Amino acid sequence: MEGTTGTQTETVVHPTALVDPGAELGQGVTVGPWSIVGPGVRVGDGTEIGPHVLLERNTSVGEDSRISNGAVLGTDPQDLKYLGEETFLEVGPRAVIREFATLNRGTAASGRKVVGSDCLIMAYSHVAHDCTLGNHVILANSVAMGGHVVMEDWVNVGGLTGIHQFVRIGAHAFIAGASRITQDVPPYCRAVGNDARLLGLNSVGLERRGLSPEVRTALKRAYRILFQSKLNLSQAMARVEEEVPAFPEVLHLLAFIRASERGIVV
Repeated sequence: MEGTTGTQTETVVHPTALVDPGAELGQGVTVGPWSIVGPGVRVGDGTEIGPHVLLERNTSVGEDSRISNGAVLGTDPQDLKYLGEETFLEVGPRAVIREFATLNRGTAASGRKVVGSDCLIMAYSHVAHDCTLGNHVILANSVAMGGHVVMEDWVNVGGLTGIHQFVRIGAHAFIAGASRITQDVPPYCRAVGNDARLLGLNSVGLERRGLSPEVRTALKRAYRILFQSKLNLSQAMARVEEEVPAFPEVLHLLAFIRASERGIVV
C-alpha cells in the first residue's frame, strides 16, 4: 500500500520495502527501506517501521508504535517442540522496539505471545516464545528471556539480564542489570545478582507510580515480615494477613507468592 504525500494520514511504503498482499497497514503507517512485512501482519495507525525490519507473519502491532532498524518480529519459536503450527505475536499500542530486538511467535502451548501497551524493548533484547508482557514494561539492552516468561505491569529489567523459562516477575518489580533470574520475583520488589536476591522494595518506582504513602508503608511492613523475619514463608504470609492492612497491593503480593511454582527470589 503506497500513499500520496502531503497528508497526515498517508501510508507510505519505501520502494525497496516488500509488503505481502495479505498484510494490513493502517492509516499513517510508514515502512522504511528494505523492510519486509509478511502475510497475516497487521500494523496499527501511525506506526513507524524503520529500515531493515522483518515482520515475518501472523503479527499484530498496535497503533503509534516505533520499530527500529533491524528488529525482527513474528519469526518461528526457537523451541524444538514447535512443529510449524499456526501461532501469533501480538504487540500492543505505543510500543517502542529498538534496534535488532527479536520477538518470536508462540507455540502450541499457548498459541500466541502477547506484549502489552506502552512497552519499551531496547536494542538486542530477546522476547522468547509464549511469553506474556504486561503494560509499561521496560527491557534494557540485551535482556534475554526463555519461553513462557510472564511479566506483570510496570516491570523494569536492567541490561544484560538473563531470565529463565517459566519465570514470573511481579508488577512494579525492578531487576538490576546483569542479573540472573531463575525464580519468581515478587511484585513491588528489587532484585539483583547472579543468582538474584531481593534488595528491598522498589520504593522509588512505587512513589513514581503514585501509590499512596499508606500503601507503601503496608508493603514495607509486609516485605519485612515475609523476607526479613525468622518465620518460614507460610508463617510469614499468615502473619501478614493478620497484621498488615489488606490493601489490594498487599493481597496481590501474597497471591503472587502462593501461585509460584518455581519458588520465590528471597
